[in-house]
Amino acid sequence: MPMLLYLHGFNSSPQSKKALETQHWCAENAPHVEFVCPALTPFADTTMSLLRTLVEKQLPQPVHLVGSSMGGFFATCLVEQYDLRAVLINPAVSPGRGLGGWLGENTNFMTGEKWVFEPQHIEEYIALDPPQIRYKNNYRVLLQTGDEVLDYRDAQTRYRDCEIITEQQGDHSFINYHRHLASIYQFLMAPET
Repeated sequence: MPMLLYLHGFNSSPQSKKALETQHWCAENAPHVEFVCPALTPFADTTMSLLRTLVEKQLPQPVHLVGSSMGGFFATCLVEQYDLRAVLINPAVSPGRGLGGWLGENTNFMTGEKWVFEPQHIEEYIALDPPQIRYKNNYRVLLQTGDEVLDYRDAQTRYRDCEIITEQQGDHSFINYHRHLASIYQFLMAPET
């Protein structure tokens, strides 16, 4: 059974709007696909360890990725390690350079859980950052120019040789994401060419 692994954003949860929209779409339109959306910690090494375990348990059955914001960064790490297919939504690019504002105690937006971010946690993100995008045909990148959190141009540069869909305006949450779910599914499940 193929798996769709949805990776939510930084300091978010599996209860995020896009995660739930994806889960409901799969349940109604692709019940043969196992939808998995793990709770990702803010700590890169812990999160990647969890994700590698999920992927390696699933293989050789297909694993398909949807990653939003920081989830897009983690999806990129997995694509480059395992040659998977992924759709990235307003992905974080080289996030280690922009996490300084999170140092200290924080609270999860959705769960209320408290956590502490320290300098070594930023180093984990820097160490994980893939030096290049090798599997260019494995990506579809969805961007909105009105993203108030991340500069969409960073993703245009990082994924320049990949399929990119850039919509004007919008925001970091990716307005009207639900309208893309059928085409996301088609891209992920397309036979390798």
